[in-house]
Amino acid sequence: MTDAICLGELLVDFVPTETGKDLIEASAFKKAAGGAPANVAVGLKRLGVSSGFMGKVGVDPFGRFLARTLEADGVDTSTLLPTRDAPTALAFVALRADGDRDFFFFGNPSADKTLSPADVDLSAIGRCKLLHFGSISLSMEPARAATLYAADAAREAGAMISYDPNLRLAFWNDADAAREGIEAGLAKADIVKISEDELFFLTGASEPGRARDRLWTERTKLMIVTAGGKGSIYITSDFMGSVPSVKVKAVDATGAGDAFTAGLLAGLLSQPKAIGNEPMMKEVCRFANAVGALTTTARGAIPSLPTRQQVEEFLATHRSPMDA
Repeated sequence: MTDAICLGELLVDFVPTETGKDLIEASAFKKAAGGAPANVAVGLKRLGVSSGFMGKVGVDPFGRFLARTLEADGVDTSTLLPTRDAPTALAFVALRADGDRDFFFFGNPSADKTLSPADVDLSAIGRCKLLHFGSISLSMEPARAATLYAADAAREAGAMISYDPNLRLAFWNDADAAREGIEAGLAKADIVKISEDELFFLTGASEPGRARDRLWTERTKLMIVTAGGKGSIYITSDFMGSVPSVKVKAVDATGAGDAFTAGLLAGLLSQPKAIGNEPMMKEVCRFANAVGALTTTARGAIPSLPTRQQVEEFLATHRSPMDA
């Protein structure tokens, strides 16, 4: 049985071989597997959680490359479907000298956006313990309907539902459409991982308490607000607190949020009572912080995702302020 299914976009990132240049200035690019749910699926597998990916890729070399990348890490691709209706999504990503990132996406629609409710494997969802998805699959039909249908099926089967708002305005018609779509995902989720920037976009404020005041739904059991190098803030119906990050020499922050999510979900799957136990929740967040921090010490998302052994060795030799 697959413990976790990650649903949504799977794409190829083309990253410049030189940093500090925008997409106009960059002269050469390196191909890398990407897509937030795919990063989480690989991250979970490396942390010892059996995971699968549900989505679509084109019948093209890029789609085959992505399937092989997931399979190489042991991610179950039996629910990854090929389609001739659209090409595999491509994204060109650059880190500019001012620290901002440039994104340019090819494929409108791309293969991942053609996932329909009929493509959702209900038997696979019925056997998993957790379904994870992000907001990008909510930005266009029929993927939006498929994602919400899968979430409802997971709820009916008794699985936990995890959601990452993962704001990328380029996929939406406008900011209002993005807010509406993201909120549709919030209404389906038990667990929400949200960044400070996404919290500000949705509520107009960055105070973590605003998440519970404005974004909480009848389904919500846990919200985690990530604050980069500052760590993470956990929020439940009964308590709220923060866990500082462990300092590392960061090289590339790409995929750090997805790595954190994988660490969080791995922790919650092994300690499901943590949502009602604050000391346990602190330990889960400490582990997730370490997974995210380690991912920033090498280039790329999937290539830098750590194994459980690497995380445990790192935590054994690095103290965070909460250990003092």
